[in-house]
Amino acid sequence: MRVVIAEDAVLLREGMAGLLERFGHAVVASVGDAASLVTAVEEHRPDVVVADVRMPPGFTDEGLRAALMLRERHPDLAVLVLSQYVEQTYAAELLDSGGAGIGYLLKDRIGDVREFVEALVRVAEGGMVIDPEVVRQLLGQRRDPLRRLTPRELEVLALIAEGRSNASIARALFVSDAAVAKHIASIFTKLDLPPTTDGHRRVLAVLAYLRTEPK
Repeated sequence: MRVVIAEDAVLLREGMAGLLERFGHAVVASVGDAASLVTAVEEHRPDVVVADVRMPPGFTDEGLRAALMLRERHPDLAVLVLSQYVEQTYAAELLDSGGAGIGYLLKDRIGDVREFVEALVRVAEGGMVIDPEVVRQLLGQRRDPLRRLTPRELEVLALIAEGRSNASIARALFVSDAAVAKHIASIFTKLDLPPTTDGHRRVLAVLAYLRTEPK
Protein backbone atom coordinates (compact mmCIF):
# COMPACT_ATOMS: atom_id res chain seq x y z
CA MET A 1 0.00 0.00 0.00
CA ARG A 2 1.03 3.63 -0.55
CA VAL A 3 1.31 5.67 2.66
CA VAL A 4 1.71 9.34 3.58
CA ILE A 5 2.98 9.99 7.12
CA ALA A 6 2.37 13.31 8.91
CA GLU A 7 4.19 13.60 12.24
CA ASP A 8 6.18 16.56 13.56
CA ALA A 9 8.57 14.45 15.70
CA VAL A 10 11.34 13.58 13.26
CA LEU A 11 12.53 10.40 14.97
CA LEU A 12 9.02 8.98 15.25
CA ARG A 13 8.21 9.94 11.67
CA GLU A 14 11.33 8.33 10.28
CA GLY A 15 10.86 5.30 12.51
CA MET A 16 7.34 4.70 11.19
CA ALA A 17 8.54 5.13 7.61
CA GLY A 18 11.33 2.63 8.14
CA LEU A 19 9.18 -0.05 9.71
CA LEU A 20 6.44 0.28 7.09
CA GLU A 21 8.98 -0.08 4.30
CA ARG A 22 10.42 -3.10 6.10
CA PHE A 23 6.99 -4.69 5.86
CA GLY A 24 6.87 -4.03 2.11
CA HIS A 25 4.77 -0.85 2.03
CA ALA A 26 5.68 2.29 0.09
CA VAL A 27 5.96 5.53 2.08
CA VAL A 28 5.44 8.06 -0.72
CA ALA A 29 5.78 11.13 1.53
CA SER A 30 6.80 11.89 5.11
CA VAL A 31 5.97 15.40 6.36
CA GLY A 32 6.01 17.42 9.59
CA ASP A 33 3.01 19.75 9.45
CA ALA A 34 -0.64 19.79 8.41
CA ALA A 35 -0.20 22.01 5.36
CA SER A 36 2.46 19.69 3.97
CA LEU A 37 0.15 16.73 4.61
CA VAL A 38 -2.53 18.24 2.38
CA THR A 39 0.02 18.97 -0.35
CA ALA A 40 1.47 15.46 -0.17
CA VAL A 41 -1.92 13.77 -0.44
CA GLU A 42 -2.93 15.88 -3.42
CA GLU A 43 0.38 15.10 -5.14
CA HIS A 44 0.74 11.39 -4.38
CA ARG A 45 -2.88 10.17 -3.87
CA PRO A 46 -1.93 7.51 -1.28
CA ASP A 47 -4.04 4.60 -0.12
CA VAL A 48 -3.79 5.64 3.52
CA VAL A 49 -2.65 8.57 5.66
CA VAL A 50 -1.07 8.30 9.11
CA ALA A 51 -1.47 11.65 10.88
CA ASP A 52 -0.74 12.98 14.35
CA VAL A 53 -3.67 14.88 15.90
CA ARG A 54 -1.52 17.75 17.18
CA MET A 55 0.79 19.36 14.64
CA PRO A 56 2.40 22.73 13.87
CA PRO A 57 1.78 25.57 13.97
CA GLY A 58 -0.64 25.51 16.91
CA PHE A 59 -0.20 21.96 18.22
CA THR A 60 -3.92 21.63 18.93
CA ASP A 61 -5.84 19.60 16.35
CA GLU A 62 -4.27 20.67 13.04
CA GLY A 63 -3.50 17.10 11.97
CA LEU A 64 -7.04 15.92 12.64
CA ARG A 65 -8.52 18.92 10.80
CA ALA A 66 -6.33 18.26 7.78
CA ALA A 67 -7.30 14.57 7.79
CA LEU A 68 -11.02 15.41 7.96
CA MET A 69 -10.69 17.93 5.13
CA LEU A 70 -8.86 15.38 2.98
CA ARG A 71 -11.60 12.81 3.60
CA GLU A 72 -14.16 15.33 2.40
CA ARG A 73 -12.17 15.83 -0.79
CA HIS A 74 -11.32 12.15 -1.23
CA PRO A 75 -13.97 9.95 0.47
CA ASP A 76 -12.04 6.77 -0.36
CA LEU A 77 -8.90 7.96 1.42
CA ALA A 78 -8.18 5.82 4.49
CA VAL A 79 -6.99 7.73 7.56
CA LEU A 80 -5.29 6.51 10.72
CA VAL A 81 -4.97 9.26 13.34
CA LEU A 82 -2.43 9.05 16.17
CA SER A 83 -2.72 10.72 19.57
CA GLN A 84 -0.48 10.90 22.63
CA TYR A 85 -3.45 10.63 25.00
CA VAL A 86 -7.02 9.35 24.92
CA GLU A 87 -9.15 12.17 23.51
CA GLN A 88 -12.63 10.76 23.02
CA THR A 89 -13.96 13.83 21.19
CA TYR A 90 -11.33 13.46 18.46
CA ALA A 91 -12.09 9.76 18.04
CA ALA A 92 -15.81 10.44 17.74
CA GLU A 93 -15.27 13.30 15.29
CA LEU A 94 -13.13 11.13 13.05
CA LEU A 95 -15.74 8.37 13.02
CA ASP A 96 -18.47 10.91 12.39
CA SER A 97 -16.76 11.90 9.14
CA GLY A 98 -18.39 8.82 7.60
CA GLY A 99 -17.14 6.36 5.04
CA ALA A 100 -14.84 3.40 5.47
CA GLY A 101 -11.18 3.16 6.38
CA ILE A 102 -10.76 5.10 9.62
CA GLY A 103 -8.66 4.53 12.74
CA TYR A 104 -7.66 6.19 16.00
CA LEU A 105 -4.66 4.83 17.90
CA LEU A 106 -2.50 5.97 20.78
CA LYS A 107 1.15 6.47 19.91
CA ASP A 108 2.13 3.82 22.43
CA ARG A 109 0.55 1.29 20.06
CA ILE A 110 3.36 1.92 17.56
CA GLY A 111 5.70 0.17 19.99
CA ASP A 112 4.08 -3.13 19.04
CA VAL A 113 5.29 -3.05 15.45
CA ARG A 114 3.27 -5.94 14.09
CA GLU A 115 0.08 -4.76 15.79
CA PHE A 116 0.53 -1.26 14.39
CA VAL A 117 1.16 -2.46 10.85
CA GLU A 118 -1.80 -4.85 10.98
CA ALA A 119 -4.04 -2.02 12.22
CA LEU A 120 -2.88 0.24 9.38
CA VAL A 121 -3.55 -2.49 6.82
CA ARG A 122 -7.07 -3.00 8.22
CA VAL A 123 -7.74 0.73 7.89
CA ALA A 124 -6.31 0.82 4.35
CA GLU A 125 -8.61 -2.06 3.41
CA GLY A 126 -11.67 -0.12 4.56
CA GLY A 127 -11.86 -1.32 8.15
CA MET A 128 -12.20 0.59 11.40
CA VAL A 129 -9.72 0.51 14.29
CA ILE A 130 -10.21 2.23 17.66
CA ASP A 131 -7.51 1.98 20.30
CA PRO A 132 -8.38 -0.53 23.05
CA GLU A 133 -7.47 2.04 25.72
CA VAL A 134 -10.19 4.36 24.41
CA VAL A 135 -12.60 1.44 24.62
CA ARG A 136 -11.55 0.55 28.16
CA GLN A 137 -12.00 4.11 29.43
CA LEU A 138 -15.45 4.31 27.92
CA LEU A 139 -16.62 1.08 29.51
CA GLY A 140 -16.95 2.79 32.89
CA GLN A 141 -18.77 5.84 31.51
CA ARG A 142 -21.74 4.39 29.69
CA ARG A 143 -25.30 5.73 29.82
CA ASP A 144 -28.42 4.99 27.81
CA PRO A 145 -28.72 3.56 25.20
CA LEU A 146 -25.72 1.41 26.13
CA ARG A 147 -27.39 0.43 29.40
CA ARG A 148 -29.71 -1.68 27.30
CA LEU A 149 -26.83 -3.96 26.38
CA THR A 150 -25.86 -7.07 28.32
CA PRO A 151 -22.29 -7.44 29.63
CA ARG A 152 -21.55 -9.88 26.79
CA GLU A 153 -22.96 -7.46 24.19
CA LEU A 154 -20.75 -4.71 25.62
CA GLU A 155 -17.75 -7.02 25.23
CA VAL A 156 -18.70 -7.63 21.61
CA LEU A 157 -19.16 -3.90 20.95
CA ALA A 158 -15.78 -3.16 22.53
CA LEU A 159 -14.15 -5.65 20.16
CA ILE A 160 -16.01 -4.16 17.18
CA ALA A 161 -14.55 -0.79 18.17
CA GLU A 162 -11.08 -2.34 18.00
CA GLY A 163 -11.72 -3.14 14.34
CA ARG A 164 -12.13 -6.90 14.75
CA SER A 165 -14.06 -9.08 12.34
CA ASN A 166 -16.80 -11.45 13.51
CA ALA A 167 -14.40 -14.38 13.31
CA SER A 168 -11.79 -12.54 15.40
CA ILE A 169 -14.42 -11.65 18.01
CA ALA A 170 -15.51 -15.30 18.16
CA ARG A 171 -11.92 -16.40 18.80
CA ALA A 172 -11.39 -13.76 21.49
CA LEU A 173 -14.56 -14.72 23.37
CA PHE A 174 -14.35 -18.48 22.71
CA VAL A 175 -17.79 -18.60 21.12
CA SER A 176 -19.12 -19.56 17.69
CA ASP A 177 -19.40 -17.22 14.72
CA ALA A 178 -23.16 -17.70 14.89
CA ALA A 179 -23.21 -16.54 18.52
CA VAL A 180 -21.27 -13.40 17.59
CA ALA A 181 -23.67 -12.65 14.73
CA LYS A 182 -26.58 -13.04 17.16
CA HIS A 183 -25.00 -10.65 19.67
CA ILE A 184 -24.31 -8.06 16.96
CA ALA A 185 -27.88 -8.26 15.68
CA SER A 186 -29.09 -7.69 19.24
CA ILE A 187 -26.75 -4.71 19.65
CA PHE A 188 -28.10 -3.12 16.46
CA THR A 189 -31.67 -3.62 17.65
CA LYS A 190 -31.06 -2.18 21.12
CA LEU A 191 -29.21 0.83 19.69
CA ASP A 192 -32.08 1.49 17.27
CA LEU A 193 -29.98 0.86 14.16
CA PRO A 194 -32.33 -0.63 11.56
CA PRO A 195 -31.06 -2.54 8.50
CA THR A 196 -29.70 -0.24 5.81
CA THR A 197 -28.09 -0.64 2.43
CA ASP A 198 -24.95 1.35 3.24
CA GLY A 199 -23.38 -1.26 5.52
CA HIS A 200 -22.28 1.24 8.18
CA ARG A 201 -24.20 -0.02 11.20
CA ARG A 202 -20.97 -1.18 12.85
CA VAL A 203 -19.60 2.36 12.56
CA LEU A 204 -22.85 3.84 13.91
CA ALA A 205 -22.79 1.43 16.85
CA VAL A 206 -19.24 2.48 17.72
CA LEU A 207 -20.24 6.14 17.40
CA ALA A 208 -22.99 5.56 19.97
CA TYR A 209 -20.32 3.96 22.14
CA LEU A 210 -17.86 6.84 21.81
CA ARG A 211 -20.47 9.53 22.34
CA THR A 212 -21.49 8.13 25.69
CA GLU A 213 -21.21 10.79 28.39
CA PRO A 214 -20.07 10.23 31.94
CA LYS A 215 -22.81 9.51 34.48
